[in-house]
Amino acid sequence: MRPIIFSKMDFSHSNLFGYIEDLQELTIIERPVRRSLKTPEEIERLTVDEELSDIERAVFLLSSGQDIQGTSVVANLPVLMRQNPAETLRRVLPKIREVLHVAGVEMQLTAAVSFLTVLQEESVSIHTYSHSFLHIILQNVEHRDAGVSNAWLETLLAVIEALPKETVRHEILNPLVSKAQLSQTLQSRLVSCKIMGKVANKFEAHIVKREVLPLVKSLCQDVEYEVRTCMCRQLEHVARGIGTELTKTVVLPELVELARDEGSSVRLAAFETLVNLLDMFDADDRSQTVLPLVKSFCEKSFKADESILVSLSFHLGKLCNGLYGIFTPEQHLRFLEFYKKLSTLGLQQENGHNDNQLHLQTLEQEKKYISVRKNCAYNFPAMIVFVDPKNFNLELYSIFFCLCHDPEVPVRYTMAISFFEVAKLLNSDVYTIHKELVTLLQDESLEVLDALVGHLPEILELMTNGGENSGSESKLLSIPDLIPALTTAEQRAATSLKWRTHEKLLQKYACLPHIISSDQIYYRFLHRMLTIILTNNVLPVQKAAARTLCVYLRYNRKQEQRHEVIQKLIEQLGQGKSYWNRLRFLDTCEFIMELFSKSFFCKYFFLPVLELTHDPVANVRMKLCCLLPKVKSTLKIPTDKHLLQQLELCIRKLLCQEKDKDVLTIVKRTVLELDRMEISVDAFQKRFYENDLLDQEKETQEQLLLEMEQLEKEKQKNEGRSTNINDKMLEKKRRDSKTSSVLAKSINLSVSGSSSGTSVGKEEKKSKLVRSQSFSTQVLHPKYTNIDKCPNKSSATAYTSSVSGMGKSCMLSFSDDSFRTHSSGNSGNAAFTSSSSRNLFNSADQKNSGNKESQSRKMSICWEF
Repeated sequence: MRPIIFSKMDFSHSNLFGYIEDLQELTIIERPVRRSLKTPEEIERLTVDEELSDIERAVFLLSSGQDIQGTSVVANLPVLMRQNPAETLRRVLPKIREVLHVAGVEMQLTAAVSFLTVLQEESVSIHTYSHSFLHIILQNVEHRDAGVSNAWLETLLAVIEALPKETVRHEILNPLVSKAQLSQTLQSRLVSCKIMGKVANKFEAHIVKREVLPLVKSLCQDVEYEVRTCMCRQLEHVARGIGTELTKTVVLPELVELARDEGSSVRLAAFETLVNLLDMFDADDRSQTVLPLVKSFCEKSFKADESILVSLSFHLGKLCNGLYGIFTPEQHLRFLEFYKKLSTLGLQQENGHNDNQLHLQTLEQEKKYISVRKNCAYNFPAMIVFVDPKNFNLELYSIFFCLCHDPEVPVRYTMAISFFEVAKLLNSDVYTIHKELVTLLQDESLEVLDALVGHLPEILELMTNGGENSGSESKLLSIPDLIPALTTAEQRAATSLKWRTHEKLLQKYACLPHIISSDQIYYRFLHRMLTIILTNNVLPVQKAAARTLCVYLRYNRKQEQRHEVIQKLIEQLGQGKSYWNRLRFLDTCEFIMELFSKSFFCKYFFLPVLELTHDPVANVRMKLCCLLPKVKSTLKIPTDKHLLQQLELCIRKLLCQEKDKDVLTIVKRTVLELDRMEISVDAFQKRFYENDLLDQEKETQEQLLLEMEQLEKEKQKNEGRSTNINDKMLEKKRRDSKTSSVLAKSINLSVSGSSSGTSVGKEEKKSKLVRSQSFSTQVLHPKYTNIDKCPNKSSATAYTSSVSGMGKSCMLSFSDDSFRTHSSGNSGNAAFTSSSSRNLFNSADQKNSGNKESQSRKMSICWEF
């Protein structure tokens, strides 16, 4: 150790005062800490007797406690109302009413929320609520603090919806006449405007006309622009309450007058209300009154009144489609050009225009222009409807390109959100925007990527199947850069700190088996998922990658690749050095049990899972014990009897040898759960019928994947030999034409039975090949199969009805359609059972070395019930 060297301290007269000053600074620093401590008197005042009941404690704290204690009681009011409503209304609520007169802002806001909660929970009848709470709410609505007043007003508006009409009329509407007069305060008149809009929907049209409309007209002509603006925004609710006729004669003239108001906020409110009420105006009103006003708004927006520009761009899509029927071709083109101008507003300077005005733009204007372009992106789907999707290429593609490449993130983010709607509208012409899809996938902002990923499976499905060239062989021709864009997007999300975006992306990538080929998934995505499981540090990301990997494995077309992935899962996860990897192996096994058949799990993963009962880490053994009931549910008796014995042996070892208390507790609980479980048998049983049927469908699809692989190999070999065989057959026909004709006659007469059997075998092989090709394109389609969910119960019910009438031992066959997900029970070319499918699946390696006749033979075995 190095010696501690003390520097020589100078205690001279000059330095001594320096030390004293330093000590004084320290005491000053500590002084606030001492002052913050409570004195014994303060502690005594804050102490409450523990023997008091909840009601008594609440009354005591409201009477003699501090503000923070009273606020706590007010926040706890809904709980008291649930426990003892009668005593709370009798003793606690009067105290709250007294305290609120002098309460601060925090208690007022808390009380407004608590009163609303009591109403929503319906702790008391609406009659009792109006009698006890309504008067307190009305007293505080006009609080001098604007935030408190708005909070109480929101509570009052919610109460008005629930109150009876008579109560609203006497307690709210009648006092409202005096509150809306000019002699009242500005705050009072603003509150009256908002109450008017809510009350108008509460009564019949004639009552609104007689008692509400006079007040509405008065407030629309108020001397304060804030009141006129507020009342103008409430005119929409008033119009909905009084109907079309009164709206035309009363509300529309008021809106026209307010649209010409001197206050810009009033004109803006009038414009937005006009747009929202377009459906209530007839064609004459829209053409003679609304359209001229809208045209004047559009003209003023670029000249003298830029305040309406943002609102106009936001409502433009709704406005264009609402006035579509009355537009002339010239007006239609004019509004379209206006939209195009708004979509590029503020970008002209970047293209070399208006360089002299670049420095004159303020930050406020730039923000406004960004908002305008963002609103144009929001309205883009509506503008496609306006111009007709057939004219998209000619009229709107250039704007779509500009918005997707906009320099501002909010604009591109909005385009990413609306991309799916655009793709749906374009339908068969969706291929025209594939470049923009690739661009947004590679966007530098992860916010844009996150917005696009939300509907990525649907977008990719439309891209690959929406166009005319949607065949399985040309899936990627429409999006040549799709795979690089997807891999780049995943890598960028992985290197960022936004793990939720990465998790979401990996979950959505489970749709890729329907989009691209099995080999492309294997070489570009599958191993990447395994790497994420092994190296990523975020648990939700690892689980998302594990599930997506299982989906890729589920629909992989090559047995060799499947075996390789299974081996890596067992060696690198199940037998990995890190206990974290072994935990992820158990998560992966859960996904495998969900997606694959029972026989698949038992064949490859049952024993590797049981090996983890000897794991040195307690957390791994604990997680395994929680998983054992699911593991046992994959067994079938008597086929998996040896696996059941292995499971029981592992349980006994855990009970006898486990030393960790927490693990032993879970083991005992798991043993009780396992004892109560019933194991399914190979033959279908009534109590397990639906589960067995779903498992049978999974097993059938897995078997079909093996057949598809074998038939594809055979097809490739036959295509290589076809040229040589054709040449030899032609030469043989030339030499032995007579002999062949005689031989044909003899075959038809003598051995017709054998020839027919051979032709049936060929036709069967041919039908299997066709079926395999259809499976490759249709089995992953969301209409037929859901990767995330098992087939629904309706298919099981239909299957049950088709089987129930067949005797004890009967032949069950699947048609071509049954190899998707729904079992129809119709007759077909092949019949499989749970045991036969499992045997065929287990003997896949032997089938690869078999001859062609054994590969194409018809498999049919009777099911014993």
